Amino acid sequence: MISMIVDESSIAALIQGDHGEPFSMLGIHADKGGWIVRALLPGAVGVQVVTEAGVLTLTRQYGSDLFAGTIAQPVPYRLRVDWGSHTHDIDDPYRFGPVLGDTDLWLLAEGTHYRPYEKLGAHLIEHEGVAGVNFAVWAPHARRVSVVGSFNQWDGRRHAMRKRSAAGIWEIFLPGVAAGDLYKFEIKTQAGDLLRKADPYAFRAELRPATASVVAALPPVAPGLDARRHANGLDAPISIYEVHLGSWRRVPEQGDRWLNYRELAAQLIPYVKALGFTHIELLPVSEHPFDGSWGYQPIGLYAPTARFGSPDDFRYFVDSAHAHGIGVLLDWVPGHFPADAHGLAQFDGTHLYEHADPREGFHQDWNTLIFNYGRREVLNYLVGNALYWIERYGIDGLRVDAVASMLYRDYSRKEGEWIPNQHGGRENLEAIAFLRKLNEVVCAERPEAIMIAEESTSFPQVSRPLYMGGLGFHYKWNLGWMNDTLRYMQEDPLHRSHHHDKLTFGLAYAFSENFMLPLSHDEVVHGKGSILARMPGDAWQRFANLRAYYGFMWGHPGKKLLFMGCEFGQEREWNVERSLDWHLLADPAHAGVQRLVRDLNAVQQHYPALHQFDFEARAFAWIAREDRQNAVLSFVRKAADGATVIVVCNFTPLPRHGYRIGVAPGRYREIINTDAVIYGGSGVHNGDLETEATPSHGHADSLALTVPPLATVMLVLAA
Repeated sequence: MISMIVDESSIAALIQGDHGEPFSMLGIHADKGGWIVRALLPGAVGVQVVTEAGVLTLTRQYGSDLFAGTIAQPVPYRLRVDWGSHTHDIDDPYRFGPVLGDTDLWLLAEGTHYRPYEKLGAHLIEHEGVAGVNFAVWAPHARRVSVVGSFNQWDGRRHAMRKRSAAGIWEIFLPGVAAGDLYKFEIKTQAGDLLRKADPYAFRAELRPATASVVAALPPVAPGLDARRHANGLDAPISIYEVHLGSWRRVPEQGDRWLNYRELAAQLIPYVKALGFTHIELLPVSEHPFDGSWGYQPIGLYAPTARFGSPDDFRYFVDSAHAHGIGVLLDWVPGHFPADAHGLAQFDGTHLYEHADPREGFHQDWNTLIFNYGRREVLNYLVGNALYWIERYGIDGLRVDAVASMLYRDYSRKEGEWIPNQHGGRENLEAIAFLRKLNEVVCAERPEAIMIAEESTSFPQVSRPLYMGGLGFHYKWNLGWMNDTLRYMQEDPLHRSHHHDKLTFGLAYAFSENFMLPLSHDEVVHGKGSILARMPGDAWQRFANLRAYYGFMWGHPGKKLLFMGCEFGQEREWNVERSLDWHLLADPAHAGVQRLVRDLNAVQQHYPALHQFDFEARAFAWIAREDRQNAVLSFVRKAADGATVIVVCNFTPLPRHGYRIGVAPGRYREIINTDAVIYGGSGVHNGDLETEATPSHGHADSLALTVPPLATVMLVLAA
């Protein structure tokens, strides 16, 4: 027994995984003018220290799994471990110094390191000449934190971490750990409970139901492309195809499996390109444990879900989209997270990421937990995640989910179930500050990217710049327009004259925000049926109504969003567990809807009047707003060069012959007629139309045209 050994109580603390400073005992330390090496290796039969000078056998201490011995000089060494069945050499993680510098720790503690994922989590590096992984995690109230994984038999005693600062950052470099290794953080709380937590910053995760994090390389930085900035601009023709990757298309002959990211790149992207959509918006791809949440209850915010492949496969999908000129947007969920034991909930035994008081920290609608936006480390975690997807995968932008639930402390709560803010009001001031900081950082760091708010209330200036007092989003979903117009379309055409304002009201506020018009996944689930299923009448009328509605939508100011399946008139409600009904395209009526959507996208892109000034009242004018009796409305869209597109909608099954509208003089031609035979319509149409010197609607000249039944017509001046 050597004389320089520590006492039995310290050894016991190590063995029990309860030593607060394992680096003070393990590794190499000066002792009484010499140097002592200590290694904790549960299950080892014998241990030797191997240096350039030779081999030294370490001595087992007090019959424990701690081995110790002295060496002459503090030189690099390896441990030769005899496990009984085999022997191999390893690098001792306790001989390495820390990786994170004081500046890193200070910025992380201050909450101003907007890329915390570059420091926290698991990073493949070379440290002091040795390859391995540096692990770092924020757990300020933990009594002890260890890395456990496939490389150490999931034994929390083997790789206890060093606590670096009062801010609660724990760190350890583990030589020899490689990409693909599984790991978690084992946390001993102040109460003595052991928690096994997935890495909040993991770049990869196991496929559910497994819950471990997976060591993976930090994706390289994606360049910020001017082409993407122009494609995402307020004056761009944006038409978004919203997709749930697991149910867009499956492989029935192989057990109805999902397509993987690379198969989706080969099939989904050309499909979207052929239909003329400019962007794909993906329901959340961050790792999540429950398929039925559609991704909206994420646990691994930094990990593309393993359901469809690896992070490299996901990067391939994004790059493929960009190569085809298609942008990629992600649904992003910073409003809440599930309470699964391996996730963020009570991460270090305390309410670290969430509020402690359920009146602030528990979301009653979804049985989830709400982030504590007032905590700088939590704000940093979320802002960093937004930048991560944009900077590391080249994502074009984020659609921020459930913004309304973040803005109001009383959201979906009764009296007494919420806590007012410091001024006694209902606004969540911390969440508002977070959203403003989020948009400030994203706009400053990646100006080509866009931020989109799903916000369902009349909260002011959601899509107005920060310097104007706004929240700083680029776009806001117009859920009021969606609700009003869908209710109108569900009315029997005989009664639509009594509900005309549902079509026109949206134009009263259309330019108060930068609006997107969404027919999203939320409108085809939970018993609502498909969009087609809501249309009244017989089969012909249902399709005609749908086509007329799409024509109105594409003519209306605002960017467009359509959920998958809506583009060909999916009959059934969306089911996350099955593919879309692609066989329907054998029916000419469904194929006609798909062709119409393609042509609507084409005219939107070709005619600047339909996209250039989506958010400026000067580029829109009513022709006839109040023709309730005929259920007809007409308006004009204008481009910067003065070119116009005339839009006329008839929401009754009766054709309107000789229908007169006041327009600028000239010869007009149809560019869209949703009643065309190629779309499944009756073929009522107009040839070239010449204006007449007959005053109408404030114009000296007018057109007398035929408006087909249940149809939208778009007209332009003929060249």
